Amino acid sequence: MEVYSKNKIIYDPLYGFVNLTNLEWEIIHTPFYQRLRWIKQLGFTCYTFPGAEHSRFGHSIGVMFNAHKILQRLGKAVPEADLFDDKVQTPEKIYHQSLRLAALLHDLGTFMFSHTTEMAYIRYGDTTNDKNGKGIPDDHEHLGSYIIKNTDYEGGITFILKQYRLDPQKISNLVKGVDPSVLANQVLHSEIDCDRMDYLLRDAHYSGIRYGTYDRDYLLHHFRCVNISGHDVVAIHHNALHAVEDFLMARFAWYSQVVRSARGARFDAIAEEICFYLLEKGKIYTYSQLMEMISNDPTKFYGFNDLYFMNQVHTYYMNGDFDKNPRIKDLAYRLLFAIPPRSVKCDEFKQRMLNQDEDQVYDKIVKKAQDKVKEIQDILKKKGTEKDWILVDIPKKNIIFVKSRKKLVKTKTQDNLLLERDPAKILMDNGDVYLLGDVENSLIADLQNKFNFVPNVYCSDSTYELLKAEGIITH
Repeated sequence: MEVYSKNKIIYDPLYGFVNLTNLEWEIIHTPFYQRLRWIKQLGFTCYTFPGAEHSRFGHSIGVMFNAHKILQRLGKAVPEADLFDDKVQTPEKIYHQSLRLAALLHDLGTFMFSHTTEMAYIRYGDTTNDKNGKGIPDDHEHLGSYIIKNTDYEGGITFILKQYRLDPQKISNLVKGVDPSVLANQVLHSEIDCDRMDYLLRDAHYSGIRYGTYDRDYLLHHFRCVNISGHDVVAIHHNALHAVEDFLMARFAWYSQVVRSARGARFDAIAEEICFYLLEKGKIYTYSQLMEMISNDPTKFYGFNDLYFMNQVHTYYMNGDFDKNPRIKDLAYRLLFAIPPRSVKCDEFKQRMLNQDEDQVYDKIVKKAQDKVKEIQDILKKKGTEKDWILVDIPKKNIIFVKSRKKLVKTKTQDNLLLERDPAKILMDNGDVYLLGDVENSLIADLQNKFNFVPNVYCSDSTYELLKAEGIITH
């Protein structure tokens, strides 16, 4: 018997038909969720790979679908008759629906061009550094949480959740990964979670780059629910060990060769720099202004999207607002018309595989990169003109397969590492459960300490020629 409305179905290019509950349907048609249609999933990657035009809208629905499939496989899903019946309010139904919602809403606070401009807001720290603020980062996670908890008016997310007798704070905790349920946190936030399961396939599909592909069905089939010290925990059966490794290696390659490569990251770095400049000059919405819109004017907040950012850049470029800053003007021109900057290539800015546990080695390499940046800046100060500039993009987060055991122990929140949210767990035939990095026949056991350090430094054409003449550029 069909238990859902034919009208509450979305067709996804990866998964086919995705059925939505009445609650989810209402949420999807709010200004907050519809805004995600106008935010590209991969920022400016579309400048390099033209097919990568997909949005956070489709991705978030895909994340919800994967969360649903994981719960089904773990035996934690309720029957569809209960899930799609608004009258059913059992604890099991609420748990299932809440996880679907957290997955659906996890990117609700996404910035323009996704993570591209987010770092500019974090750097600027409008509310983070405010004396009356809580000192939390001005990031998409906290902005999304604010939307979930502070829109208790007709058509607001808080209002809708309450109408369906769901606790907004509970959904917010799930989105942040701090729910009392270890299993729920793992489904939403771990090395193999519903978010990564979607974006690897989706990004590969739209970009045409196959680095992100893995066997989703085989992996899902081997998800298991195990009990550890009284907690339900997600583990993956040992038979799928190589599928797990394939998943993690796909993600490592995707970030190394696409997202963080010089070609993939250059326009995102430019956009971040322009966004930071606009924030400093008061020419773009600040974080506190966004919070004000969320509380009072969701239709205006809807306009905080990719189109808004590009329109601001274009308007200020045409009006001459950037004329007093030739560096920003050149960056804006390149961003508007997809004119790539040059890459500064020298030994100090080379991509390197390093060890997570060798902090002194890492610090030394970063210091050398920073010293080289300072040397270049001194050359430009002495011999350059106002048209000469560099853009430094030393990563804030490095690309890892998994967090090393030493790092896990250092940052653990539980006495038993198997209860930690993030690390993947492997279930053996005899019922024993191990961290993936502790499994003897796993490649990840040998690779778990490794990470990829991918610094990028970009420059104008005239700067490139100057640095080449000075012997800085050696490749």
